[in-house]
Amino acid sequence: MSPAKLLKWLTGAAELFLAIPILGGAIVIANGYVPLTIMFIAHAVTLLLSMKERSSKYGSVFGLLTSLLAWIPFLGWFMHAVAGILLIVSAIRGERSHYTRP
Repeated sequence: MSPAKLLKWLTGAAELFLAIPILGGAIVIANGYVPLTIMFIAHAVTLLLSMKERSSKYGSVFGLLTSLLAWIPFLGWFMHAVAGILLIVSAIRGERSHYTRP
């Protein structure tokens, strides 16, 4: 398994965990919003590895935006859920580096 794919699985699972109503928000607030900073860094690393491997970047980009906007109550929940789904789907689909244009 490639490093980008592994990080997509991990960041996707973390985003879905943070999307759990009340619990995810409570964890973020109780820890002084540090989880959002950690997720931002994790998404940035995942994005860089995805670019290197030429695989899908949409989940990581959306995850970066989520980390910046997740402090807004209902928007944060929705964005965590969407980011998690995008990352998991991207990890399942695999790399696209094998498909080249003539």
